Amino acid sequence: MIRKLYDWVLSWSASKWGWLALFFMALFEASWFPLPPDILLIALCIGATQRSFRFASLCLFGSVLGAALGYGIGHFLWVTPAGDPTVIANFFYDHVFSVESFNNVGNLYDRFNFWIVFTAGFTPLPFKLFTIAGGMFSINFPMFIIASIVSRGMRFFLIGWLIWKFGAPIKTFIDKYFNLLATLLAVMLIGFTALAFWLFGSGEEENAEVATTEEVVVIDNENTEVENTLTLEEVSECDTLD
Repeated sequence: MIRKLYDWVLSWSASKWGWLALFFMALFEASWFPLPPDILLIALCIGATQRSFRFASLCLFGSVLGAALGYGIGHFLWVTPAGDPTVIANFFYDHVFSVESFNNVGNLYDRFNFWIVFTAGFTPLPFKLFTIAGGMFSINFPMFIIASIVSRGMRFFLIGWLIWKFGAPIKTFIDKYFNLLATLLAVMLIGFTALAFWLFGSGEEENAEVATTEEVVVIDNENTEVENTLTLEEVSECDTLD
C-alpha cells in the first residue's frame, strides 16, 4: 500500500498541478499524511531545476500551515471535556502513532520545547506526532511556529539548493544519505548550542558570585564604619562626663 501511495505521489511531478499537490502534501504531512513531501519536492526540483527554491518555499509554507493545523488538532480536538481521548485521537493511536510515543513526546516537551520541534522538523522523525503533541500539551505557540519555520525551512531549502547546484545526479545521494546528514547536523547544532549556553551560563554564575561577594564586603565595611563611629561617640561621651 505504501508503495502504491509513493508512486501516486510521484505521478504528480508530471502534472501541471504538481506545485499544488506539493503544497497540500506538505500541509497534510504535518498533521496526518504518512509520506514526507520531500518525495515530490525532489521530483519537481529535478524536473525544473531553476525553480527549486520556489518549490522549497511552497513546501515550507504548506508545512508550517500544516504544523499549525496539527497543533490545533492536539489543542482543541484531542480530549473530551471529561478528559477521555476523542474519536480523532483514537484513530491516530490506532493508525498513525502509539499512545506511548505520544506521551513520551509530551515528557520531552516539558524539558526541551524549541529543540524538540526543531529536531522533528529537520530530521526524519514523524513531524505530525510532534505538532499534535505540541497542541495537546499546550507549548508556546509562537515558539512552536518559529521552530517549525526554521527547521522545515532548513530541510526543504537544503534539498532545493542541492538539486539547484548539482542537478539530477544528486538525487541518489539525497535518497541514501540526506536523512542521516540532517540528523547529524541537528545533533551538532543542538550540541553546540547547549555548550554555548553552558559556557555563558557558567560565566554569568561566576559574575553573580563575584557581585554577591562584593556586596557582602561592602556591607561588612559599612558595618565596621558604623561600629567605629559608635565607638568614637562613646569615647567622646566618656570624656565629657570626666
